[in-house]
Amino acid sequence: QVQLVESGGGSVQTGDSLRLSCTASFGYFAMGWFRQAPGKEREFVAAIVWRTGVKDYADSVKGRFIISRDTYTDTISLQMNNLKPEDTAVYYCATTLTSSRNLRIVRYDYWGQGTQVTVSS
Repeated sequence: QVQLVESGGGSVQTGDSLRLSCTASFGYFAMGWFRQAPGKEREFVAAIVWRTGVKDYADSVKGRFIISRDTYTDTISLQMNNLKPEDTAVYYCATTLTSSRNLRIVRYDYWGQGTQVTVSS
């Protein structure tokens, strides 16, 4: 059974940090994090290629968020630092089986259920 298990999230204040984690029950080429705020379209946040560790970040989070992989626990983490109210959204992890150089637009095949991140000012 294909399964993505997310953890982390919560409510914090501006400048705080949170860590999201996601574990897949199957292999994949890359894992990405996306977010969707109320009334807005889902947007790319960050992604990492499992085998090589190549990463990509949205400009809005570059320098504040760090995506990483733990090959021992098969977990992808998204460390979110210096959070801002505009980071408030439901965050989703997703995996793609497609080998691609563009992690932002590649089709992601499987999605987690999402976890809420709320940043208050």
